[in-house]
Amino acid sequence: MRLTTTGISRNFERSIVGVLTTEHLPHEKRTERILFLAAHESIPRDELSGYRAIISHDELHHAPSLPYVHRLRESDNLKDGDIVVVEGNTGTVRSLYRPYENHHHLFVTERCNSNCLMCSQPPKDHDDVMALTERNFELIRLIATPPPYLTITGGEPTLLGDHLFSLIEQLKTSMPDTELHMLTNGRTFAWPDYAQRFAALEHPMISLGVPLYSDFAGSHDFVVQAKGAFDQTVAGLHQAARRGIRVEIRIVLHKLTIPRLVKLAEYIYRNLTFAEHIALMGLEYTGYTPRNIDTLWIDPYDYRDELEEAVEFLAVRNMNVSIYNHQLCTLNPSVWRFARKSISDWKNSYLPECQQCDVRSDCGGFFQWAERKHSDHIVPVTLSKQSASKTRQLDPLPSTV
Repeated sequence: MRLTTTGISRNFERSIVGVLTTEHLPHEKRTERILFLAAHESIPRDELSGYRAIISHDELHHAPSLPYVHRLRESDNLKDGDIVVVEGNTGTVRSLYRPYENHHHLFVTERCNSNCLMCSQPPKDHDDVMALTERNFELIRLIATPPPYLTITGGEPTLLGDHLFSLIEQLKTSMPDTELHMLTNGRTFAWPDYAQRFAALEHPMISLGVPLYSDFAGSHDFVVQAKGAFDQTVAGLHQAARRGIRVEIRIVLHKLTIPRLVKLAEYIYRNLTFAEHIALMGLEYTGYTPRNIDTLWIDPYDYRDELEEAVEFLAVRNMNVSIYNHQLCTLNPSVWRFARKSISDWKNSYLPECQQCDVRSDCGGFFQWAERKHSDHIVPVTLSKQSASKTRQLDPLPSTV
């Protein structure tokens, strides 16, 4: 999910959402704020009233009766203006929204009806619908300046049932100019009534990001660990398209998807031409991936030719295709123009080898956990001055989370 830290909670059990402040505000401006006390900062007890909660590194010996989390382990990622949630049962402080970032997400559930071998957010089988829905409604209300992009993610968002429609309606009202991208396995859309109801929301700026891992049903179903998922996903894509719902197809590249990648590109062109975007995505070394690494791992450098062939097949047929989560030094230069800086700000990093690279500013870099697993072919790219002047600045797109 998002950046977190933990401490010891007192005086509350339920989650509290608020806007972080490091300033001492007038009483009338405290009602939506969570006060973050600096280390060794001492404030009279009667000066702390009116805030939703207080968080602090130090132990609050003179703590007020209002909710607080003290003895935080760290706070480097917490900044003034962040919208955070503090958890009474765990003492967790989690960043939900950072207005200065480019990538923003609405995490709606940990439940899922697939169990993908490389899932970066492994599903949990517990009912979190009401708790997360209430949190997200409050988050939406507290966002002062709507972002240009917002990703709805999980888990599988369609498992929210009616609550998902309510959230989208609220986003339509509160953020009418924000582009929404919902990451979903697409299976629920196979039911025509559901697809029709979703379309009836008439949100003018929403699209679906749907994974498809093979042109062969058995291969796709094995990757997502759900029998019949391929047929449901393809049916869902068609039902969505029939009702004017915009769709993107996402393909995570690993040892199980590379062998049929070119055939999958051909399948998409022949059967899913309505897709407005195809994203070819690098593997994240997190979630389920580490425990399945022997089954999944293939060095991106070793499949660069298959990736090039699939990209060129789609591109010459005027299909909009992008490469996510790849480093330029692992790609054939002919497809650099399709590579995007797609990794969310809070997860993005570079390796020491990248410091002297001539194309670093154009390269999407790595997920922060790349130090544990990355290509064996990460090397600085050296360009002539003439070549460097022709290198196109790559446009950032909505994040892949």
